[in-house]
Amino acid sequence: MPASLEPLDIGVHIPYHFRCPISLELMCDPVTVCTGQTYDRSSIESWVATGNTTCPVTRVPLTDFTLIPNHTLRRLIQDWCVANRSFGVERIPTPKQPADPILVRTLLNQAASASGRFSLRVSALRRLRGLARDSEKNRSVIAANGAREILLAILFTDVGSDPSDLNLESLAILSLFPLSESECLYVGSVSERVSYLVNLLFHSSIDVRVNSAALIETVVAGIRLPELRTLVSGGDGVFEGIVGILNYPLAYPRALKIGIKALFALCLVKQHRQKAVAAGAVDALIDRLAEFEKCDAERALATVELLCRIPSGCAAFSSHALTVPLLVKIILKISDRATEYAAGALLSLCSASERGQREAVACGVLTQLLLLVQSDCTERAKRKAQMLLKLLRDSWPDDSIANSDDYAGSDVVPF
Repeated sequence: MPASLEPLDIGVHIPYHFRCPISLELMCDPVTVCTGQTYDRSSIESWVATGNTTCPVTRVPLTDFTLIPNHTLRRLIQDWCVANRSFGVERIPTPKQPADPILVRTLLNQAASASGRFSLRVSALRRLRGLARDSEKNRSVIAANGAREILLAILFTDVGSDPSDLNLESLAILSLFPLSESECLYVGSVSERVSYLVNLLFHSSIDVRVNSAALIETVVAGIRLPELRTLVSGGDGVFEGIVGILNYPLAYPRALKIGIKALFALCLVKQHRQKAVAAGAVDALIDRLAEFEKCDAERALATVELLCRIPSGCAAFSSHALTVPLLVKIILKISDRATEYAAGALLSLCSASERGQREAVACGVLTQLLLLVQSDCTERAKRKAQMLLKLLRDSWPDDSIANSDDYAGSDVVPF
């Protein structure tokens, strides 16, 4: 090919005025500031959030931080995306506008008004719930207007009565927010409030049950005082309620996610792990293990390891036919953390009985452990693997890799 010929550039050219002046990327949500310049919303919000008070292009001070959506430019960008679809350009979605702080304050005032009509208060909370679900930005606006304090007061207005729609809507919104330590103490320090949430774990609506589990997990994780955390996690029926959510028969990803977060948080309190085992947590964890996403699978395996540290938990896992095969299979499959927790659980199970050792070896744990100690996994995982290899040395078959010539060249020191 002659040197003067250049390869064809088949890339699509993005018009200059469609690019954000800050990120230089195609704008998805163009907004105009008081200087008349247009930026992508996420970029200019980040610019202002880092302490900048001037327009990035003109350097003129921003006297008003209101961001006005540039609908005309956004439609032009969408039309351009459609026109260039053949080049692999996807049409940008029409963004939902962030919640108006004035509207949020109005809705919160309506919901908090004890003298207001019940139906109007419920309607206000439902609108707030819709806004909170739309975006993280909306949740920030809602939280900034003191919503959590108002919602907690509504939720626990009358804990001695059956929950009303007003209580349940408040719970649904609170389940979307983190709580401060003082707010966690507000809930956890009063046994009637804890019992109220535990009772909601058995509500006829799975959404209510999951929302209650989410709030319980937030409270348990947010309390620093060990005595109070023990009190909250020891509520009658709390483990049965959480395990019931994990065992929900229909496909409901949020139930699995919230259920395992809550169970893990509760099992961090050592005194009550026996209650988790008695409530059926072992079967729920093993039966659902393959359905968890990565982060949730890590929590599930961490919970398995925690429960394997008590005799009843270890015995319950040992009696489940799928426990050892699943744990062996998981090693080096999901993540470093998952591998570490699986190895720790196997170490407990194999330390408890020779039957567990034989089962692990039959499932191929030896090869997995040898790969693990030579991998880039965490040092804790490697230590657990080495301890498990030492424990299993009498169970190695004569024709195993441990007795082969390859073993001498590995990083594992023979025991």
